[in-house]
Formats: sequence, C-alpha cells, structure tokens
Amino acid sequence: MGELELVVAVRGGRSVAAHQYHRGALRILRPHYLDDSGQVCYVMVNPGGAYLGADLYVIDVEVGDGAKLLLTTQSATKIYRTPGSFAEQRMTLRLGEGAQLELAPDQLIAYREASYRQNTHITVRPTSSLVMAEVVTPGWSPDGASFRYEELRLRNEINVETPAGTTMLALDNLLIRPPLNDVTGMGFMEGFSHLGSLVVVDARVDQALADEFHALTAGHDAYTGVSLTACVGGTTGLVLRSLSNSTEELNRLLGTCTALLRERWYGQSPLNLRKY
Repeated sequence: MGELELVVAVRGGRSVAAHQYHRGALRILRPHYLDDSGQVCYVMVNPGGAYLGADLYVIDVEVGDGAKLLLTTQSATKIYRTPGSFAEQRMTLRLGEGAQLELAPDQLIAYREASYRQNTHITVRPTSSLVMAEVVTPGWSPDGASFRYEELRLRNEINVETPAGTTMLALDNLLIRPPLNDVTGMGFMEGFSHLGSLVVVDARVDQALADEFHALTAGHDAYTGVSLTACVGGTTGLVLRSLSNSTEELNRLLGTCTALLRERWYGQSPLNLRKY
C-alpha cells in the first residue's frame, strides 16, 4: 500500500515542489534538472519492489500554471501473483495553464497469475501540454510460457477544463485478458507479446503530427496505429498504440516520437534518463 502527493509550481524561474507527501510503500527522490529549461525531474520509488494482491497505490500530482515536470520511476513496476484480489494503482493528474508534464515510467511487468488495474484521471487546461509513455510486458514464467498473467486493465480518462466547464476529451480503456490456452496469434495481440502506448494532449496536436508519427514508426520492428481524439477548447489528443516482441524496440519507438516533441515544442534534447 502507498500514497504519494506532489504539487509543482514555478519559483525563481524554475519548477520546484510546492507540496510533497508520502505514506507507505511509495517515495520520491530528490529533484534534479536535466537541462536549463527549468523542468524539474522527480523519480518515484517503491521500496517494496513490487505490487501484490490487494495492494492499492494512490498517486496525486498537480503541475501548476507554467510549471514543468518530468515524472519517472526508478525501475520497472512489477506485478506479482495476486491471489484473492487484484493490485491497483489510482493516479490523478492535474495540469494548469501553460503547464507541461512528461510521464515516462519504466515498463510495467505482469508476472504469472497477476491481475492489475490502473486508473488514471487527467484534467488539463487548453494551454496544458501532456506526454505519457508506457510499455507493458509479460514477466518470466517457470515453464517458459508467455502471458501467464490473468488480467490487465488500463484506463485513462482525460478531461479539459475551460471557463465554460469541464468536458471529457478521451476515455482510453484497455483490457488485456490472455486466453487460457496461451494462444498469441490473430485475435490476441496479433501474435506479439509487448504493448507500447503514447498519449499526447496539446493544442498543437493535429492530423499532420499523427501522420508524422506514423511515418516515424514505420522503421521499427513493431505494429503501430495512431488515432486522434475530438478537439475540446482548442485541445486535441493523440493516442499511439504499438505491438512488438521487445521492450527495447518499443522504448526506441516511443523515444523517437517523444524526442520530436521535446525538440519541436520545448526546445529540449531527447530524453535519456539512463545517463543521469
């Protein structure tokens, strides 16, 4: 079990923590800055090492007006056996006007007999900018078989808050329930074992960007689709979903797309957390 709260605001030209709180098996490491953009990087840590049955982790993050946050994890999120009940993570993200949030966790690994639910509730303003990347992979099994986990439910609800009220921009609901006979062909992950997702919410998202992403991903060993949401308050969302048999390949693919956004929108270099 664990709780984590983080509020980031602008102070003296840099983004800093205005509020921090943690309880149970969640921690956050000291802030660091990867460049001179003022964007602060925080690393979430689970000292317990994994999520177990009936575990509940609640994460609440607010990025204030004009603030910039890169939030990542120290290592992969591991879901072990969950007999009796599923493990769950509930995350709330709120972005102010002109706020920038990059969510770049290490991969989610579901092991044998694991059941996991991840609910992320996101509220942005018309001038907010959100980039979320995630990779899901099956964990090692003693008999060498894939997809020994029971179920993964990943739900993202994205809302846009305007002076006229709050309107839902997108509901991205993903259910992965492997067949009992371990079939991984057509109809289930199209024969692939790993899943990569990229969610982008920004007023600069358009069909041209979706087409550019599609062209960028063509050179990778993965099966990829890109779709756009409706436009709310001038804000549009983009969802990229990619299937592969390699965590490294999906990380390269998602990294290529996020590098384009970092350079074009923020004037920042490609993200390489492993060098820091």
